[in-house]
Amino acid sequence: MTLQISPAPSKSAFKGAYAFVSLGCAKNLVDSERMLGLLRLDGYDLVADPDGADFVVVNTCGFIEAARQESFAAIHEMLDLKRQGRTRGVIVSGCLAERQKETLLEECPDIDCLVGVFGREEITRVADRLVGDLDEQRTVFRPAPIRALPETDRLRITPRHFAFLKISEGCDRLCTFCAIPKMRGKHATKPFEDVLREAEQLAADGVRELNIVAQDTPYYGMDLYGEPRLAELLRKLEDVPGIDWIRLMYFYPMYVTDELIDVIAGSRKIVPYIDMPLQHINDEMLRRMARRVTRREILDLVTKLRRIPGLVLRTTFITGFPGETEEQFQELADFVAEQQFERMGVFTYSYEADTPSARLPDHVPEEVKLQRRDRLMAVQQTAAFAWNERQIGRKLDVLIDRPLEGEPNVFIGRTYADAPDVDGVVYVTGEGFQAGDIVRCEVVAFQDYDLVAAPAAPPPPAPHRRKRKRSKR
Repeated sequence: MTLQISPAPSKSAFKGAYAFVSLGCAKNLVDSERMLGLLRLDGYDLVADPDGADFVVVNTCGFIEAARQESFAAIHEMLDLKRQGRTRGVIVSGCLAERQKETLLEECPDIDCLVGVFGREEITRVADRLVGDLDEQRTVFRPAPIRALPETDRLRITPRHFAFLKISEGCDRLCTFCAIPKMRGKHATKPFEDVLREAEQLAADGVRELNIVAQDTPYYGMDLYGEPRLAELLRKLEDVPGIDWIRLMYFYPMYVTDELIDVIAGSRKIVPYIDMPLQHINDEMLRRMARRVTRREILDLVTKLRRIPGLVLRTTFITGFPGETEEQFQELADFVAEQQFERMGVFTYSYEADTPSARLPDHVPEEVKLQRRDRLMAVQQTAAFAWNERQIGRKLDVLIDRPLEGEPNVFIGRTYADAPDVDGVVYVTGEGFQAGDIVRCEVVAFQDYDLVAAPAAPPPPAPHRRKRKRSKR
């Protein structure tokens, strides 16, 4: 884990060394960075290697089975170190802890403490008890707050030039396949002033790209202000000095107003990129998923969004949801072929025993889910490669992320069309670039989902024309 910045110096003397494992989505990463910042301010030093650390924190994901298995693997790895006497204790936090609560201690009795999603603000007290050999309390679970928790003074683990900014917590959607409301509670808006304070702090730390995240981004403000006010928030964020790109993630296809579309289309900083998971297009599947939108409404919204000049639209779909027929899947495949999404991901349906979809009839065999996923991705691959081919010859700004290891004068970057960690990258050949530079480049080729570019030559200077002297008559 490489640290890019540090918050203010710690307020107290050195208390101990710890390691940290962060899993899951960008929203969970923000929680990790907040806990890292709190521990640093309290006198704990972060180390890269858990072997020999006083304790380890594992911030888990519990969304679907694959994520839980990854979380359990990390927990067991750290517990093995503890049994060997190579670390004093293991703290497990985040969504898996929140979802399973004390039953997680039954499965992994060597865990020293569980910290739920909303117990993260008490992470220093938990660490103090562990280091001080006080074991009177093994769990810290707190109810979901009515306002999103603060996220200033983070110790960021993203590169210095970009960051995720969480503008709300929880979700009021009750999609039948999703357990997030169980883990993160109802939607809670972070007030304007708190969001702006965090954005200003991030900009002062060198952030050039803000990635706006929430569980339901367009719903921002409904609980606090009585109406969605994302458009107003974005106008305010545009005025934060130092921020060059603002990227919008996690759009639920409701509450996307004409005003919001106009703000995005007319912005000087909001990149024309929207991440909007649609999950399906067949009306019966949408109803079974409790998505509260119809095929017609989705089509109308996508048509409106396409009016944004240069828009790149990223979406995700689920294959093999209970009851999905071959005809319904084919309708989805035809929709994907027709829409030519620039970016797309596909997940197979994950059976979650504590969600309503688990009780639906007609579950689809696993091999059929996987086959449909592969078929849908094959449709998307054609569209993605065609889009990449159309970029050849275009001049685009590329945000440099890092040098390519082992390749001198080759750098990895992203255009406005590429969100961190989920989309393709751009390989740039050149000299003297630094992470965080925004370089004007010309796309010269593509390799599958990635682009290859070179710095664009500056335009030749205008020829100098000497003024003619007027002859006197």
